Amino acid sequence: MEFPQHQKPADGKITYPPGVKEITDKISNDEVVKRLKMVVKTFMDMDQDSEDEKQQYLALALHLASEFFLRNPNKDVRLLVACCLADIFRIYAPEAPYTSHDKLKDIFLFITRQLKGLEDTKSPQFNRYFYLLENLAWVKSYNICFELEDCNEIFIQLFKTLFSVINNSHNQKVQMHMLDLMSSIITEGDGVTQELLDTILINLIPAHKNLNKQAYDLAKILLKRTVQTIETCIANFFNQVLVLGKSSVSDLSEHVFDLIQELFAIDPLLLLSVMPQLEFKLKSNDGEERLAVVRLLAKLFGAKASELASHNRPLWQCFLGRFNDIHVPVRLECVKFASHCLMNHPDLAKDLTEYLKVRSHDPEEAIRHDVIVTIINAGKKDLNLVNDQLLGFVRERTLDKRWRVRKEAMMGLAQLYKKYCLHHEAGKESAQKISWIKDKLLHIYYQNSIDDKLLVEKIFAQYMVPHNLETEEKMKCLYYLYACLDPNAIKALNEMWKCQNMLRSLVRELLDLHKVPVSEANSAAMFGKLMTIAKNLPDQGKAQDFMKKFNQVLGEDEKLRAQLEQLISPTCSCKQAEVCVREITRKLTFPKQPTNPFLEMVKFLLERIAPVHIDSEAISALVKLLNKSIEGTADDEDEGVTRDNAIRYGLELLKVLSFTHPTSFHSAETYESLLQCLKMEDDKVAEAAIQIFRNTGHKIETELPQIRSTLIPILHQKAKRGTPHQAKQAVHCIHAIFHNKEVQLAQIFEPLSRSLNADVPEQLITPLVSLGHISMLAPDQFASPMKSIVANFIVKDLLMNDRSVGNKNGKLWTCDEEVSPEVLAKVQAIKLLVRWLLGMKNNQSKSANSTLRLLSAMLVSEGDLTEQKKISKSDMSRLRLAAGSAIMKLAQEPCYHDIITPEQFQLCALVINDECYQVRQNFALKLHLALVKLLLPLEYLAVFALCAKDPVKERRAHARQCLLKNISVRREYIKQNPMAHEKLLSLLPEYVVPYMIHLLAHDPDFTKPQDFEQLRDIKECLWFMLEVLMTKNENNSHAFLRKMVENIKQTKDAQAPDDPKANEKLYTVCDVALFVIVNKSTACHLESPKDPVLPTKFFTPPDKDFVNDKEYLSSEARTVLLTGKPKPTAVLGAVNKPLSVAGRRPYTKAPGSETGSNVSGNSEPSSPAGNRGRDVSMESSGTGASENEENPVMVVKSDAGKKEVNSEAGQGGVRKRGAGVAPAADSENAGASEGTTATPPAPNKPRRGRPPKSLSAGAGGAGSAEKEGGGAGRGRKRALPAQDSTSSPTVEPITIKIPKQQKDSDAKRAAPQRQMDLQR
Repeated sequence: MEFPQHQKPADGKITYPPGVKEITDKISNDEVVKRLKMVVKTFMDMDQDSEDEKQQYLALALHLASEFFLRNPNKDVRLLVACCLADIFRIYAPEAPYTSHDKLKDIFLFITRQLKGLEDTKSPQFNRYFYLLENLAWVKSYNICFELEDCNEIFIQLFKTLFSVINNSHNQKVQMHMLDLMSSIITEGDGVTQELLDTILINLIPAHKNLNKQAYDLAKILLKRTVQTIETCIANFFNQVLVLGKSSVSDLSEHVFDLIQELFAIDPLLLLSVMPQLEFKLKSNDGEERLAVVRLLAKLFGAKASELASHNRPLWQCFLGRFNDIHVPVRLECVKFASHCLMNHPDLAKDLTEYLKVRSHDPEEAIRHDVIVTIINAGKKDLNLVNDQLLGFVRERTLDKRWRVRKEAMMGLAQLYKKYCLHHEAGKESAQKISWIKDKLLHIYYQNSIDDKLLVEKIFAQYMVPHNLETEEKMKCLYYLYACLDPNAIKALNEMWKCQNMLRSLVRELLDLHKVPVSEANSAAMFGKLMTIAKNLPDQGKAQDFMKKFNQVLGEDEKLRAQLEQLISPTCSCKQAEVCVREITRKLTFPKQPTNPFLEMVKFLLERIAPVHIDSEAISALVKLLNKSIEGTADDEDEGVTRDNAIRYGLELLKVLSFTHPTSFHSAETYESLLQCLKMEDDKVAEAAIQIFRNTGHKIETELPQIRSTLIPILHQKAKRGTPHQAKQAVHCIHAIFHNKEVQLAQIFEPLSRSLNADVPEQLITPLVSLGHISMLAPDQFASPMKSIVANFIVKDLLMNDRSVGNKNGKLWTCDEEVSPEVLAKVQAIKLLVRWLLGMKNNQSKSANSTLRLLSAMLVSEGDLTEQKKISKSDMSRLRLAAGSAIMKLAQEPCYHDIITPEQFQLCALVINDECYQVRQNFALKLHLALVKLLLPLEYLAVFALCAKDPVKERRAHARQCLLKNISVRREYIKQNPMAHEKLLSLLPEYVVPYMIHLLAHDPDFTKPQDFEQLRDIKECLWFMLEVLMTKNENNSHAFLRKMVENIKQTKDAQAPDDPKANEKLYTVCDVALFVIVNKSTACHLESPKDPVLPTKFFTPPDKDFVNDKEYLSSEARTVLLTGKPKPTAVLGAVNKPLSVAGRRPYTKAPGSETGSNVSGNSEPSSPAGNRGRDVSMESSGTGASENEENPVMVVKSDAGKKEVNSEAGQGGVRKRGAGVAPAADSENAGASEGTTATPPAPNKPRRGRPPKSLSAGAGGAGSAEKEGGGAGRGRKRALPAQDSTSSPTVEPITIKIPKQQKDSDAKRAAPQRQMDLQR
């Protein structure tokens, strides 16, 4: 396009405004400036309508664009010329007086250069520069350049100039004119070139943004103003870079993600076409590229006002997919983003939850850690931002395998608890939402790691009951926290105080050793204490070294010892403890180091032993809170606790603290409050109060006579007529705190012993408890009077008589409230016998032998000692448990352990296989607790091997945990006690193997040494124990085990040395044990470190002339044990179908003199045996009756499909009075579902002891039970009198012939009756 031609004046002469002389290069600069100012004034005053003047000054306008002016070195001249030119463009608009494109380009580049003067607002010429800018913007002079081919160069220069000069000294008008000037170029042009776009976008890059914030703001507003026009250009740029990968199109290509973030923050519309391109980039094969896009989108989605997730769902879903990216940094970035997203966009929490759930189980520790940080940070900002599911993920991670993750989860939950539950920052509703945190945190104290325990202690002291609170506030916090905890959390808290108290005792003992002269024994004892203390600190290896160093410092610094003495003193207050810790720490700080691991370790110790919560003042505050609860003036309801619970748990709390801080209780005020509790109706409250007196009242008699005179009659009353627990505590309390205990106990003993009446069992229980504990605590005084009571009343009148008929509901267990008073009295009578014997601690009168025979008879008779069939099944279960526990209790006393025969030991052991779930559970728990305290002989550890046969998975798992714990305790005890090496026979866990082998050889289920199913059972039991023992091959223990089993084969069974069958069973079990050891260990063939010693009570001394090299396992048996016999399909589907001939065996009579002579009818591979798996769902077992002409037997179908027979001979040679045994049902429908009600239950009573494992095997012998013999059963039950099948599932054994037809019809009517009790 050609610019219009302006005619020059005809004479070519330049006309200047009036008073202005000619401007040439001949005059000075000052004169040029002076004349130009007048020209500027003239052009300023002119407007576009002055046609004459425009024509008049046309030559001047052209002259001002000459090289003389455009390239003038004088700054003022150039400025004045630029102002003139700007006005000329205004006056002559829309056509410019300049025709040459080159001239126009020079002019605009000249004007652009002058705009740099805007930078200095303090310059005297700034107003002229501003005028220049204003004029250009108002007229849009630069739009003339659109016609120029290289206009882009001018625009780029202009934009660069304006962005470079803008600064914080400019007012809004300057910025507005710049925006007008630039936006007109963008909006009115044909498009924005990439170079021009770069000049705008470069100001958004973080580096430039930080250098010139005003340029960033200018670019930001410019982009907002021109969004409609520039969006296409921006989209094209990102398309080139992101999709086509042409990074060369712009120097800004490497900053593409920064630009997207900035543009999105300015106006999301700028990226309308760009967002889909990011979805493409999210799926890139390059992990680093995906990471960059994820980082970008995390910022876009997480921005506070961002609506990107709702406006662009496909991109959001694609982004969420990156939570599962294979590249770890990408997943990590996603998790970090989630925190901002939860805080800024709670509505997206639902979308994030599922992805965070997966990431909370990520194999990468850092990602699991950051999931916790994400959720906790959001929760700390506002608990409503995190749902229960997200908090659940944090809860799970408290058990993470990595300490860093566990610590983060625990600390996070602790912070939430303190903020919302302790300080109630968000009201009661939020506090209720996370009320589970307190329990969960304390449950972690059950973990084995010392780090976990220490962190729980720290959390408790800083977040749950902050130690820096005032005493009243602190105790109120503890008082109500304790009342709200669940039972397991309470146990954990009690254990925590117990551990801290134990550690205080160790430090006290260590300090006592410093007071005695140095000796070798003293040094050894000191070393033992230090090692035990180190076990209670993190990083045991370093802890041992640091404790040795600390002990050395203690030996050298008497003042330090004094400070430590004061810290662990029972009278040390919490405030004094803080001072002591500070002083000890200060003494150990020198020399100062950036990190001092020794000091950190000592701090750990001091934190554990310092009394930060409990002192005399604290106990007093707790008692006042308890008084308020009793009076009804406390804030119990406001704290979410009922008044009764506040009193009960408050007293329980005091009871626990009375064990760990007894000295803090010694005040009249405290004891007065406890006396009030003794008078309350709540039994547990009174019981706890008595126990507190027992633990803390040692000085009552001498220092508080008023309390003593009030307390004595109350204790007497509780011992005579209180609850059993109160009676026990009252007797112990009298024994513990009074000097004239003999007189006091006699005043209780005599009236109680005279008033015993078996006809009123309800009033018998408490007296029996009191008498038992009195005879145990004061045996010298009461052992003799008790003997006549035991003989005449306890045994003859109470235990050997059944006065009432039990509830025949068929249940194996009932709750405590439903147990008949007579049975409760019998249970207490058994306990009395044990306590009496434990008090005497000798067997001179042979009373222990009589008691053990009585207890054995109780087990043999299933709990029905009188065999009058009056006792219910549930009551019999209680008595079996009491008898088994009693034998186990007596075994804890060496003088009684020696007289317990192997047969009695085996009877006791079999209680762990009782048919009643609760009996098994309670017995196993008592067994574990006694073993873990090293109170029971090692042989009782072998009892856990029988748990392999328990049908309930949880019971087997519990037994395995008990084994692990016991073995660990014994190994640790041997390490820590040098003297223990002399008693290895009773301590070394490996020595349990001979006892286990002997016990399994006498297992009543093990009747046929070559029966594959029975051998598999034996193998299971052996491996149950050996698996734990053989976890590590310490000191070549595998070879030791092998040698021990081989040695057993060279001996005989001491229980029946001349019985070839008993010895064969023993050697078979040995071979199975060797088979297991050899197959599970490659190191067992090495030389044994030492020759094992076998217990003479169970094995005869080896005979030099006897060499036993026989293999008792056939090759087929070995194959079965190694590979497992293919298990036949269950026969439940084959009900009412005749069995094949191959599945039958001819019936043979069992002579009464043989124990277990009837072999399993289904031992052959062809027999239709049921699945031997321990499917817990198969909980019932059908039983069938089979009558012999002379010797009635009981057939029991176990899950193995066996029919096992109980002959009249008692287990282990204990014969029973009479020849009766319990019959069992025999029906083709024995394996039917429990829900079947079509047929009435058959009267039956299965063997006691090992419970059946599966219902499926019940059908194994259907239809052929009359003709088959079964495997030997327990052999210690009598038959019960026949009763109506609806009232009791028992029947009198039939010893006459019955026509087969009648038997068949009876069998068909029979249904499963005796069920396996699998309650949890």
